[in-house]
Amino acid sequence: MKRTVLSMLLFSSAAWAQNKFQPLNVKTGLWASTVTSTRTGQVPIPAELLARLSPEQRAKFEARMKANSAPKGTTITKKDCETKEKLAEQPFNNQKECKQTVVTSTSTKAEIKVSCEFGDIKANGTMQVEALSPESVKGSGQMTSNGGGQSMSMNTSFSAKWLGPSCGSVE
Repeated sequence: MKRTVLSMLLFSSAAWAQNKFQPLNVKTGLWASTVTSTRTGQVPIPAELLARLSPEQRAKFEARMKANSAPKGTTITKKDCETKEKLAEQPFNNQKECKQTVVTSTSTKAEIKVSCEFGDIKANGTMQVEALSPESVKGSGQMTSNGGGQSMSMNTSFSAKWLGPSCGSVE
């Protein structure tokens, strides 16, 4: 099932309750969000993937990765239909490699630490979300990944605004 930016960040479920997570006080319906991300460093590549490449393939692959290691920023604006069901899903519930810990949680703010292991690659980060009102949300996240002799940092910020209770054709 496709996860929307807002539903990934406005997580609430029975599993969170055991970590004292409290759902954010936001409206369901049509939301517009803008997400800005900046990446620095090289994407860690699992050693097992590199081991499967011939020396020539590995050299070309590593050269491409190094060429793409300059800081990069992207901004995405999109509309999503947020339902109670979507907002009740955990953001990483389909990634058994990730563990989440609720640091703080109220009806207006949440901070979650995330730790993931994908083979020899380890990623750690924190997500912060704030419901400014039932119709406005902002947040940020920081994540670092290390493995295969490479490291990468990702910083993300977002803002989302409720547009109305009807989603029309937007899913």
